[in-house]
Amino acid sequence: MITQFLQRLLWLVVLVTAQMMVFNYIHILGYATPLPFVYLVLLFPLGTSRWSILLWAFVCGLLCDITSLTLGIGAAAMALVAFVQPVLLRLMTPKDAPEDMRPAFSTLGFWSYCNYAAILTALFALAYFALQSFTFNHIADLGIACGSSWLLTFIICLVFEALRDHKTEEQH
Repeated sequence: MITQFLQRLLWLVVLVTAQMMVFNYIHILGYATPLPFVYLVLLFPLGTSRWSILLWAFVCGLLCDITSLTLGIGAAAMALVAFVQPVLLRLMTPKDAPEDMRPAFSTLGFWSYCNYAAILTALFALAYFALQSFTFNHIADLGIACGSSWLLTFIICLVFEALRDHKTEEQH
């Protein structure tokens, strides 16, 4: 229990710091901004309580908002993704999966994990950029920013997962 808490805390610190120090300064063609702090939500095992996921996600989003001056946009988008994550993970896992199964390439399979990550990162990007623009007057710009940022975030999350899953396999 303490080990899981410390691992989540380490991921939270690493993701918020990376967002603050590196990813906030990447704006490819003025549209694509990676927001990989959503990866924290992708890490939660199957049996994790919804309130726990919501709390961790909200704190992570709020810390990114504070460092990015985005006024609650990250916290709201992260809370939405955290609310959906347990349901989506339950749909993606086999019926006989253990209650503490961690989503990973090795447990879900590559394509199932990609679907899981793609849906959650797309929902996050859509919520984040819809809240950021707070208007649909420039729907084309919103679509480009959302789509390009989603793709960049999705790829970075897959790289994080490949590194984490590879490290886990080496330890066993």
